[in-house]
Amino acid sequence: MITGLDHIAIAVPNLEAAIQRFMTDFGLDYEGTQDVETAQTSTAFFPLPPTSIELVHPLNGAGPIATYLEKRGGGIHHLCFRTNDIDADVIRLKAKGYQFIGEKPTPGAHGARVIFIHPKSCDGVLVELSEPQGEH
Repeated sequence: MITGLDHIAIAVPNLEAAIQRFMTDFGLDYEGTQDVETAQTSTAFFPLPPTSIELVHPLNGAGPIATYLEKRGGGIHHLCFRTNDIDADVIRLKAKGYQFIGEKPTPGAHGARVIFIHPKSCDGVLVELSEPQGEH
């Protein structure tokens, strides 16, 4: 079951400059950066309880975020909903006709299990479902 908004992800062409902007200009607490190999991203975390902002940047200049930046430039990349049972949500949403990117959840940041709903299923918005480690 979806339990809340987990994060808003922003694709950024220059990770260090964006980190400085969110820390210095906006005064947000910076929680650190993690490379997420499965998503080919370097991700910086700014908690804003009960949600957070994540800055996503291509890891080693490759992957889906690199393609996104080439086509669109920086901007909001996706919304992520937190769930306490990602498998049940995937089954429920597939039964309603939602299309997913990938067949099953994969490892995400902080050990979460994640899966993306294709933007065609959500009026052009890329939506991620994330089950935090130990939720289920």
